[in-house]
Amino acid sequence: MRIAVTGSIAVDHLMFFPGRFTEQLVPDRLHSVSLSFLCDRLETRRGGVAANIALGLGRLGLTPLLVGAVGADFTDYQVWLKQHGVDTDSVLVVPGGHTARFVCTTDADHNQIGAFHPGAMGAACTISLHEVAERAGPPDLVVVSPNDPAAMLRHTEECRTAALPFVADPSQQIARLNRADVQFLLTDARWLFTNEYESALLQESTGWSARRVLERVGTWVTTLGAAGVLVERSGHEPLVVPAVPDVTAVEPTGAGDALRAGMLAAVARGVPVEAAARLGCVLASFALESAGTQEYTVSARSLAARLRAAYGERVATALAPVLRSMP
Repeated sequence: MRIAVTGSIAVDHLMFFPGRFTEQLVPDRLHSVSLSFLCDRLETRRGGVAANIALGLGRLGLTPLLVGAVGADFTDYQVWLKQHGVDTDSVLVVPGGHTARFVCTTDADHNQIGAFHPGAMGAACTISLHEVAERAGPPDLVVVSPNDPAAMLRHTEECRTAALPFVADPSQQIARLNRADVQFLLTDARWLFTNEYESALLQESTGWSARRVLERVGTWVTTLGAAGVLVERSGHEPLVVPAVPDVTAVEPTGAGDALRAGMLAAVARGVPVEAAARLGCVLASFALESAGTQEYTVSARSLAARLRAAYGERVATALAPVLRSMP
């Protein structure tokens, strides 16, 4: 299965605050917040949701197509992605533009405050999936992840027109879109990914109950942080897959993207949904243990060992098609 991943490609500036954000908030002054946090660490890392997912797929033996817009400063980042199996030939380079920037501060409880500047990403709406398919062949699945809102709408429409199965992963862009647009992005999606907060926000934004959302998508995956992941399908009992225990979390940014990569890589190899979710949780655990969204390293042996320790031999055996395909 060939997977195209559309969405943001960014450089992350990650800062770490040794205290707790909640201790700095004055309850009766929340209408006028002016806060600054003295951080004790700054790291600059490669990131962006689409790039994170694509790199995870590449590490698991797939050759994903990355589709997004970047600035002229993308050269070194492009080399890095190619080294990890990502096809970057459909990435649009905007002359004179800057690759998107994400600035995020994480506190001692792993709460986060972030800001995102799109930069060259604003040109992503000019990218045609039809032209991508002409170059590389039609993808079997398209991930529509956070991006310029016009690009998300365009790529969703192109998937419907070409009858391409797609994944809806609106994430932080839910807050930027109106009700009709959010409904448009979800309807007929083969997969929908959210976290717990986004799940509630999505229902509020669409005006749909969880049941109505499930009537419009194939499978809804909600990440639950340390509690694991919830998998829901219309007409089926909800499934909760527990997270990998005893993980020393260094940095939560990017763990959700790794989970998506793990699940989609397993599905691409014909693995059942429950086992796919377990692989997603294991890959996310490696990401959690690293600072930066793409700095984790995995091998077939390390994945298999953690799968056995967390979920048992049967799950590791079910995921053999993925493990065998890894570089």
